[in-house]
Amino acid sequence: MTKMADSGSSVEIVEGCRLPVLRKNQEHEDEWPLAEILSVKEVSGRKLYYVHYIDFNKRLDEWVTADRLDMKKLQFPKKEAKTPTKNGLPGSRPSSPEREVRKSLDLNLQSATAPSRGKTLPTPKRKVEPVPLVPQVPPAPPVPSLPTSTEASPAAVFPAARETNAFKSREDHEQISSLTTNGTARRLIPSQPGRKRKANCGPTDEMIKVLQYNKPQSASVFLPPPEDSQDSSDGIPSAPRMTGSLVSDRSHDDIVTRMKNIECIELGRHRLKPWYFSPYPQELTSLPILYLCEFCLKYLKSLKCLQRHLTKCNLRHPPGNEIYRKGTISFFEIDGRKNKNYSQNLCLLAKCFLDHKTLYYDTDPFLFYVMTEYDSKGFHIVGYFSKEKESTEDYNVACILTLPPYQRRGYGKLLIEFSYELSKVEGKTGTPEKPLSDLGLLSYRSYWSQTILEILMDLKPDNGERPQITINEISEITSVKKEDVISTLQYLNLINYYKGQYILTLSEDIVDGHERAMQKRHTRIDPKCLHFTPKDWSKRGKW
Repeated sequence: MTKMADSGSSVEIVEGCRLPVLRKNQEHEDEWPLAEILSVKEVSGRKLYYVHYIDFNKRLDEWVTADRLDMKKLQFPKKEAKTPTKNGLPGSRPSSPEREVRKSLDLNLQSATAPSRGKTLPTPKRKVEPVPLVPQVPPAPPVPSLPTSTEASPAAVFPAARETNAFKSREDHEQISSLTTNGTARRLIPSQPGRKRKANCGPTDEMIKVLQYNKPQSASVFLPPPEDSQDSSDGIPSAPRMTGSLVSDRSHDDIVTRMKNIECIELGRHRLKPWYFSPYPQELTSLPILYLCEFCLKYLKSLKCLQRHLTKCNLRHPPGNEIYRKGTISFFEIDGRKNKNYSQNLCLLAKCFLDHKTLYYDTDPFLFYVMTEYDSKGFHIVGYFSKEKESTEDYNVACILTLPPYQRRGYGKLLIEFSYELSKVEGKTGTPEKPLSDLGLLSYRSYWSQTILEILMDLKPDNGERPQITINEISEITSVKKEDVISTLQYLNLINYYKGQYILTLSEDIVDGHERAMQKRHTRIDPKCLHFTPKDWSKRGKW
């Protein structure tokens, strides 16, 4: 651990110290959040400190000068805390609620499977029973439309307003306690004094009536919105699985990978500032600008090298087959085995903007779908998603990314929509690989909400009765997995239990907000322009 003496005082600063650091917030106002010093360097006789703001996303980490540090509130690291390893995983990253949950789960699994040797940490016993998807928390205020990493749309989808008097007629209105992800819907019968009752279950193919244009005042009891969790099917947060293209692997979570190592990337006409660490060759990390060929994604150390490369590079579009084109938007399917260099270069670039997953160089088991914009100079990469050739868990997306210059323009939803169009052609339902990043989760929540609401609003009354639909039917129409359909209906507080049956209540606010949101989605995937034939990869040996 390197010790540095502060120029303004005799206090020695060590890596791991915590203290308030001056930064600008979104309103460009000064604030002093607590930050951890990860590294110190000296440039031209001036000390710079690399800080991680506690409880902030790592993409905000930066080098700061000494005048932005509040030395009066300096906290030294504890002497006994030498980042002890638990289950072989070093604890070097700042703790977060998600990591604490996973740590406790890892301990529980270890205590349940491993034989006890000596003293072991006491772990709480967990009952073997389904955990409700919906936590019993106080209802949240009305939620505006789900913002995405690619669109800055204003409020689009509102949950119906709750009324306190909605809880008065309990004999008619029974609140759903949870919707489990194994395809069944569970509800709790209102408890009576001195008497406990068990939950009853109903299948997901049970008809659900849809009430449209219902005033919020007449809505029945609504579910509290579930937290944006990415839990396993039984409701318990699970440790990341060790298969997939860029799965989380905390064994690589050391001081080096916690720090951004690339200052700037020039890709075509854009210059990008990376958000996270990416394992480019060490000799390139000290360059002020890393140059990339925007067609083959080859990395070069200087502009002169790039210019020389462009005279020899024949590509004007990603390698692989163009399977979709409409207007200026095209999608290319790239086999990770046949185009290994391009796939690896794509993963290196993507890692600059994806922190929750770790890069693997073995791209053979994956397909990459690259979205491009066409002009007179060629097909320019906008974003991409990858998927496993064979997924045992119905994943239709492994990684998904819209490059920063193209974010907030609707391209994220377009990538998601295209992934589900592929699932429709394959005749499957799909779901993105977990865990999703914060921006990825927002994008998927928004897409699921708009897609499901679009179906519900298109339903027509049958013989004068209210339209009816099942969870399975919604899943089959959209190719969205049942668990995601259920969690979205809960998230929007649309599903209720009324007089012995489930109903979906669409208030005027929800309908108006959805219509405004759909008007902003100018670009949609046209299935007629998709030329895609799914392959049976199980019969192709090593792909």
